[in-house]
Amino acid sequence: MRSVVVASLGLVTLAGFLAPPVHAAPVRPAPEAKRPVAEGYGGAVATVDLDASKAALSVLRQGGNAMDAAVAGAAALGVTEPYSAGLAGGGFIVYYDARKRKVTTIDGRETAPRAMTSTAFEGIPFDEAVTSGLSVGVPGSVAQWDTALRRYGTMPMRQALRPAIEIAEKGFVVDQTFHDQTEQNAARFADFTSTASLYLPGGEPPPVGSVFRNPDLARTYRELGIRGPDWLYGGALGREIVATVKKPPVRRGATRNVRTGLMEVSDLRAYRALERPPTKVAYKGLDVYGMAPPSSGGSTVGEALKILEALPKVGLHEYLEASRLAFADRNAYVGDPAYVNVPLEQLLSDGFAKERACLIGPRAMAHPAAPGSPDGSYAPCPAAAQGTPGASAGAVPEEKKEGPETTHLVVTDRWGDVAAYNITIEQTGGSGIVVPGRGILLNNELTDFTFGPAPGDPNLPAPGKRPRSSMAPTIVLKDGTPLLAVGSPGGATIITTVLQILVNRLDFGMSLPEAVAAPRASQRNTAATQAEPAFADRYGAELTALGHTLTDVPGPPAGEIGAATGLEFLENGRVQAVAEPARRGGGSALVVSPRR
Repeated sequence: MRSVVVASLGLVTLAGFLAPPVHAAPVRPAPEAKRPVAEGYGGAVATVDLDASKAALSVLRQGGNAMDAAVAGAAALGVTEPYSAGLAGGGFIVYYDARKRKVTTIDGRETAPRAMTSTAFEGIPFDEAVTSGLSVGVPGSVAQWDTALRRYGTMPMRQALRPAIEIAEKGFVVDQTFHDQTEQNAARFADFTSTASLYLPGGEPPPVGSVFRNPDLARTYRELGIRGPDWLYGGALGREIVATVKKPPVRRGATRNVRTGLMEVSDLRAYRALERPPTKVAYKGLDVYGMAPPSSGGSTVGEALKILEALPKVGLHEYLEASRLAFADRNAYVGDPAYVNVPLEQLLSDGFAKERACLIGPRAMAHPAAPGSPDGSYAPCPAAAQGTPGASAGAVPEEKKEGPETTHLVVTDRWGDVAAYNITIEQTGGSGIVVPGRGILLNNELTDFTFGPAPGDPNLPAPGKRPRSSMAPTIVLKDGTPLLAVGSPGGATIITTVLQILVNRLDFGMSLPEAVAAPRASQRNTAATQAEPAFADRYGAELTALGHTLTDVPGPPAGEIGAATGLEFLENGRVQAVAEPARRGGGSALVVSPRR
C-alpha cells in the first residue's frame, strides 16, 4: 500500500544505516500509483501493497519460482503491513506444483502453549484477552517459510528475505491506511514501551507522507537468514519472544490489565509446520482446492459451492442461504483435526449438499439454521420439504469476533506454479506488543478459540491445539491446470468474500476484476446479513422482500468487507493479476512482462 523510498532492490546505502530509528523524514513526493489489474507473461503477483508486490516480482525476475516469491512477498508485508502480518504470526499456503501437476497446502497456523487449558479464556473480556501475553500463539510463519522453501522453493531463506530487509532499512512512505490503523491502536500501543517507541514516535502516529523505517526488524530478518529457523524455535530469538510474552513491557503508570502468557521455549521447540492434503470439490466441471482444517475456509467454501450446485438456480438469495447453512455446519464440526474428528469427507459430499439444499426455498430461512447431520446416510428431498427449515439445535452462541485484518497474496511464475497465501497476526495490530529490540508485533491468534463455557465445541482451547481459522486461500483448476487463484483477509468474512467472488465469476459471468470489485454481503448464520452500502443500495429491496435482513458492516474500516487478491489464467499463456481497486486503500497487481 506504500512506495518504498528507494525503488531498486540493490545494495543498502550508507544513508540507510545512518537513518534515525523510525520515520523522522520529510514528506516525499506522491508515491508511484498502484494498479489493481495487470496482464502479461512470465509471472504475476497481487498483494494489498505496492512494495510487497515489487518484492515478490523482483524474486520472479531473478529466476525464483512462485514459492520463493510468496515468501519474499510475505516477509515484505511484515514490514509494510505489520498490523496484519509478520514473522511472529502464521498462515496457510495453497500451492499448485506445475511439474507434479498437484495441489498441496502448508499449515503454518499458530499453536496453543502446552500449559493452556479449555477454560483459559473463560470470563475474560474479549478486548482484554486480545491485548495480553495470554493471547499469543506459538508463531508458525518462519517454520512455514522454511518448509515451503525447502520443499518447493529454489532459494535459501536469507535470499528470500533480502527485499524485506531493504524496505525495513530504507523505509516506506506512510499512507492514509497505515496512519489510520496506527491511530486506531494508539491507546493500547502507548501502554507498551517497545510498541510506543516504534509506532508512536513523539507520541503520535507517523504522519501521512513521512517515511517509516524499522531497522530492528531489518536486523532481525538478517539474523534469521544467517542463523536459520532454529534461532526462533528454541534459540535466542525464541527466548526473547517467550520473555516478552511472560512479562509484557507495560509502561509504568499504565492502568490496562495486561495478562501474562503461558508460552515456554519448549513450545517453540515442539512447533512444526505441516504439509496437508487440500480440500477438493468439483463445481460445474472445475476442481476447487482450499485449505483443510484447522482452517474452516476450504470446508465451508466447498460445502457452500456443493449446496449451490444442487440447486436449480443460483442467485444472491441462494448464495446467502448456502453460506448460512455451511456456517452452521462449520461452527458445529470444524476444529483442529488432531483434537477433533472433523467429518470433512461428508461435509463436502454430494449427498450431504443435496440434503442441505432441500432447506433452501424462495424465502430466507428462520434464524438460526441448525447444523446438518454429515453421517453418510442421505435421503432424497421430499417434495414438500423444499425450503422447510430443519429443527433448531437450540441457542446458538453469538458469533465470536475474529480479527478483520490478515492479508492475502497470490503469485505465479513462468513455469505455471501458483501460490495463494493468507498471512495474519489476527487483530489489527495483533496483541499490541512489540518484542523489544526486534521490531516485530506478537500475534493474538489464541483469541480465535471459543472462550467458553461451551461443552462439546470443537474449537475450545487445548495444549498444543491450533485454533480454528477462516482463512481460505483457493486455487481452481480446469482440466488439471490452473484457472483461478483467490483469497482475502477479513476474519470470518474471508469465507463469504471468496465464495462470493467465485459465484460472481463462475455463475454470474463477471470478469475477475468485476468479481473482486463488486459490492459484497456476508451471511454467517446470523440474524442479519452484513452488507456493504453499495450492495444494500442495489439489492436491499429485492432481498428484504425475500425475508432477508441487511445490516451495516462494522468498522474500522466501516462499510468494507475483505480486501481480495486473485489471478486468472487467460488464453495463450497470458495471466491476469487482480487486486482491490478501492477497499483498504486499493491493492497492487504486477506482471513480469506485459508482452510475451
